[in-house]
Amino acid sequence: MPLVTKWTGREVKALREAVRMSLMEFAERLGVSDRIVSRWEADGDQASLRMVNQAALDTLLAKADQDAQGRFVGILAADDVPAHTVIDPDDEQTSSGEYVKHPGDGKLMALVPEGIFLSGEDDDPVWVEEFHIDTFPTTNADYARFCAATQRSLPEHWENGRCPRELYDHPVVHVTWQDANAYAVWAGKSLPTAEQWEKAARGTTGRRFPWGDQKTAAKCNVRETGVECTTSVSRYHSGVSPYGVYDMVGNVWEWLSTPTMAGRYELRGSAFTSPLFRGAPAIVNDASETMRDDDTGFRCVAVGGPDKGWKSA
Repeated sequence: MPLVTKWTGREVKALREAVRMSLMEFAERLGVSDRIVSRWEADGDQASLRMVNQAALDTLLAKADQDAQGRFVGILAADDVPAHTVIDPDDEQTSSGEYVKHPGDGKLMALVPEGIFLSGEDDDPVWVEEFHIDTFPTTNADYARFCAATQRSLPEHWENGRCPRELYDHPVVHVTWQDANAYAVWAGKSLPTAEQWEKAARGTTGRRFPWGDQKTAAKCNVRETGVECTTSVSRYHSGVSPYGVYDMVGNVWEWLSTPTMAGRYELRGSAFTSPLFRGAPAIVNDASETMRDDDTGFRCVAVGGPDKGWKSA
C-alpha cells in the first residue's frame, strides 16, 4: 500500500481523484464538511490537517482497491514534477518528468530524450537514442496481472498463491532474468540496456546519484536507511532522477538486458540490503539469469511513444 508520512492538501486531492468521489462524497466518508476538504485542496502543500483527519485518510487509502491505489500513486507521480518541462543539463538540482501511460501494461513511463550523457565511473560520453522508461519498478500488482494472463509461476514469497495486500505497490522480487524478460515481452517492452538505465538514473552531466552528488541515504531504501525490507515504489519522492524516475537507487536490484557473459546479465541500482555506495548508477553488478532473490526486481523500457507507435527497445 502507498505510504503517506504526512497528509497535505496535495495528497488529499490525489486520493479523492483516485477513488473518483465528489467533494461531498469524499467529505462524508471522512466525517468532515465539504468546505474543509475544499480548503485543504486549495491550500495544497501548505494545508495542515489534524491527526484525526490524517488517520481517517490513512484508513480510506488502505481500504481503496488496487486500481485506486495505483491511480493515487500515478497522480502524485505526475504531479511531483511539471509535465513537458525542458531539462536544463547545467542544473544539477533539476528534477523534471514527462509521463505517459504504456498501452501494454498500463504503467506510467518517463521520457528520456536522445543525446549524449556521461557514462560509467570515468564519465565517458555515450550517445543514447530517445526512449521511455517505467517511472516505477514493476510492482507485485503489475506482476500479478502478468501471471494471471500468462499462467507464469508466482513468486515464492506470495502467500497461498496471492500477493499480500500490503505489498501490492512494492517491487516484485524473487524473479529471475527470464521472468523479467518474459514480463517485458508480454507488455510489449524490453528490459533496459545498461546505457539506457544509467542515463535514466544519472541524467546527462555525470551526477553520482539520481538526486546529485550528495551521499544522502534518506533519499532511498538502502542498508543505512534501516528499513530492512522493500518499500512502496513511490515512497522516496526526493530521490527521483533528473527525468522523474523513482527508486533508481535502493529498494531492489534491477535486471538489465546487457549480458556480461553467457547466462549472466547486469544488475544496477542496489537494494535495501546494500550500502549506499553500491547504489551509484555507474557501478555494475551481475548475476546468473536463473538467480532469484528477495532483493532483485526489474523495470522496462520502450521506444517510440503514443504518437509514434510503441515498440520494444
